[in-house]
Amino acid sequence: MSSGVRWRISWENDLEPSDHAELSEFFRATYGPTGAFNAKPFETGRSWAGARPERRAIAYDSKGIASHMGLLRRFIRVGDTDLLVAELGLYGVRPDLEGLGIAHSIRALAPTLLDIAVPFAFGTVRHAMRNHVERFCRDGIANILTGVRVRSTLPDTQPDMPSTRTEDVLLVVFPIERTMSEWPSGSLIERNGSEL
Repeated sequence: MSSGVRWRISWENDLEPSDHAELSEFFRATYGPTGAFNAKPFETGRSWAGARPERRAIAYDSKGIASHMGLLRRFIRVGDTDLLVAELGLYGVRPDLEGLGIAHSIRALAPTLLDIAVPFAFGTVRHAMRNHVERFCRDGIANILTGVRVRSTLPDTQPDMPSTRTEDVLLVVFPIERTMSEWPSGSLIERNGSEL
């Protein structure tokens, strides 16, 4: 990202309605080109799709929001092991800055990840994002795990639909206070909540 970018790390409670409106517009513009369904959660002015983040790293430049990454502490179950993690999600980079964002977002959140004392941070991405994520993981900051399914609750329940969804996604794990060898084995992660 250009040197004209400034980062704001904020608690969810510190965001004003105008912040949510600006983020909602950012997500519609960022996620819309990947499919109308991906932009749908943000149509009503919401700045979250499933679970609400606890903290957000928001990059601004002269054109407005340049990048965003959300963070939520939660317990997940990996195989038979309950594990505290910082889930990373709601990642987006304004289209004119693509290719310059994820590493900067993680660097902006690094002090927060150390502050909140979690053993790992993790996120999930579509298989189509593999090349993008692999480039980011080259320096060893994170690891990509395949063959792991993730079960999550749906953000809205419908009487005629299941309340959970199981997905085959790429898992990106960031060792924070533990080593990657301490990540539990298992082919199913129970998110026990909605995706961030």
